[in-house]
Amino acid sequence: MAQHRLGILLLCLQTCLEVSGSNTDIITVNGILGESVTFPLNIQGSQQVNSIAWTSKSSVASIIPGNSGTPPIITVTHQDYYERINVSGQNYNLEIRNLRMEDAGTYKADVSLKTSEKKITTTTKHFNLQVYRRLGKPKITQSLMTSMNNTCNVTLTCSVEKEEKNVTYTWSPLGEEGHVLQIFRTPVNQELTYTCTVWNPVSNNSDSISARQLCTDVAMGLHTRRTGLLSGLAVLSLFMLILPAVLLFLFCKRRQGSYSKTFSKNPDAVSKNTIYTYITASRNTQQAESRIYDEIPQSKEKISTQDSKPPGTSSYEIVI
Repeated sequence: MAQHRLGILLLCLQTCLEVSGSNTDIITVNGILGESVTFPLNIQGSQQVNSIAWTSKSSVASIIPGNSGTPPIITVTHQDYYERINVSGQNYNLEIRNLRMEDAGTYKADVSLKTSEKKITTTTKHFNLQVYRRLGKPKITQSLMTSMNNTCNVTLTCSVEKEEKNVTYTWSPLGEEGHVLQIFRTPVNQELTYTCTVWNPVSNNSDSISARQLCTDVAMGLHTRRTGLLSGLAVLSLFMLILPAVLLFLFCKRRQGSYSKTFSKNPDAVSKNTIYTYITASRNTQQAESRIYDEIPQSKEKISTQDSKPPGTSSYEIVI
């Protein structure tokens, strides 16, 4: 019975020692995509390292001290970290080079130390790696522009090329936060310059625009729209004036063409209705005695009239 109680007491003591030797605080480490990041262990020179085991989603690497005066021996245990891991020989800090987005996550370091009593103690440290892109220069765009009563009202929007997590937008000199800024500019404050600064845990960048340039663009935009409207109205008016004249011209030309076609369908119609006749006149008689046969409409036959010619007369053919 006494031995059973002693065993329970030793188990509780061992558990308490393990908890006291483990650091459950999570240290956040921020890294930049494509660059290097360091996990600080900060092992003191008086501490004697026996081994260090690094794990994340799977085993990452194990480190043991080298011989006197030589760097630690690193054994990479996962192919994703080949040729990307380095360890400092002074404090055993772990460095990962050429960071990738998939490197983000939790990391654990089990540090085994030798004490002066030749005993081994283990301390565990936890890290949370966050990987960010370095922010480029933001872009300021204008929208909802109005201008009236010598006041320029503009909405400015600040944006980055690739939206990232944990990005903060600030505007100076107004001190406002957020990627959208509403501006009401009057002639008194036209010399102001508005600057948008973007921040994330690893970098920052900014862009600026002057109030004078801002409202000049607004005025130019309004002038352009007004000019375009007037031009459109002028073209429409001209079209309304020209269209009736064109239609009238086409109508008259069509009627003239129709009349010409009717006339040209039977150009010999008049000649076919012509009656040929002979006029017999005496040389000694006057013109009044001549007989003239006029044209008879709708006749399709030639009518020939020939009187007997008395002696001393001549014959003439007249077409009327």
